Amino acid sequence: MYGFFTVFLGFIAEHLEIFGAVTGLLYVFLEIRQKSGMWAVGFISSLVYVFVMFQSGVYGYAALYVYYVAVSVYGWYCWRFARRGNGATELQVSRLRMPLTPVLASISAVLFIGTGYVLTCTDSPFPFFDALGTSLSIVATWMVARKILEHWLLWIFINFFSAALFFYRGLYPTAGLFIVYGVMSVAGWFKWKQTFNHSTR
Repeated sequence: MYGFFTVFLGFIAEHLEIFGAVTGLLYVFLEIRQKSGMWAVGFISSLVYVFVMFQSGVYGYAALYVYYVAVSVYGWYCWRFARRGNGATELQVSRLRMPLTPVLASISAVLFIGTGYVLTCTDSPFPFFDALGTSLSIVATWMVARKILEHWLLWIFINFFSAALFFYRGLYPTAGLFIVYGVMSVAGWFKWKQTFNHSTR
């Protein structure tokens, strides 16, 4: 009975992974175009991946997707209702500035060390690799919610790094998704930079 239950969960996880990959691509596409509807798509996609990551033993990323669910609500609120000068009705793209830069770097370091230590107490096969992607993603997602341009640079690294991690764990659709994410992140950097340059003329 236990064996049947395990196989059944694996079957569900495989198909949810494909669904999560499709909705994840839609999320990044909408993010590049700065559409606030991305947060609703991200909310659904993140719920799916909580199950997929936990089922695959990648616990740091599972916890990360729980965070994504919560930040989807926060990000939607910021994008729709925050004001950013010049009579703007929605949050505008901004650059990362001092003193926020060392603050975010310090938060990333603390999250990395803390998460890595916690994951050493689990059966995660690579706790600190898991922790690196998790900690940087937490910071990058907050930066997305505040429309800070440099979040794309973090995602470029995170996405290609995560692709290698997921490929090793046998999550091939997800690994392929993150490679596409990486390419889209490069496109997002240039698109948002163009928007920022246009708004500051």
